[in-house]
Amino acid sequence: MNTRAATRWPAVWAVFAGGLVAGAYIGKVPPALPLLRAFVQAPTHLTVLVALYRYYYYNHRLQEALHVARQARVVAGAEMGFPDDWRTMDLLYLSAGARRSLGQVRFYLLSLKAEGFLYLRLAQYAAGRERLQKVRELDEADRLGSAALLAIIDSCGDYEPTAPDLAADYKEAL
Repeated sequence: MNTRAATRWPAVWAVFAGGLVAGAYIGKVPPALPLLRAFVQAPTHLTVLVALYRYYYYNHRLQEALHVARQARVVAGAEMGFPDDWRTMDLLYLSAGARRSLGQVRFYLLSLKAEGFLYLRLAQYAAGRERLQKVRELDEADRLGSAALLAIIDSCGDYEPTAPDLAADYKEAL
């Protein structure tokens, strides 16, 4: 009997490679762990939410980033007495909030803009456009730059991709 043939080399190499990967984290904390600990301890602290949002966004975890952006907007809005539904936000709420904290109002609007941008990245164009239009409506001077994103969306027309559309485009490319 050939002992070499009887050895399960693929399994041996898989265990060896898994050990190398696991060994890379020995004595180290996975990158997200401190952020998640901070989030558990202070889920409504805006600094924690911004850090967590950036972590998810820059790691291309857009669904998680969207969830955090939404939570940041809700927290900022609640602190300012804004309505729960962003669709009902108007200039009266905005001006009342600006008297309390212009920075907090800006944070709220930037969170809503982030939501819109993430919806665009996730190919949910109608949801993204709706949020960006609300930011544009509330930011009349366009200090936050939502008009540029809306112009890009408008230049694409009313195209909302669906799975069959993408499949048809792929077949045509072949």
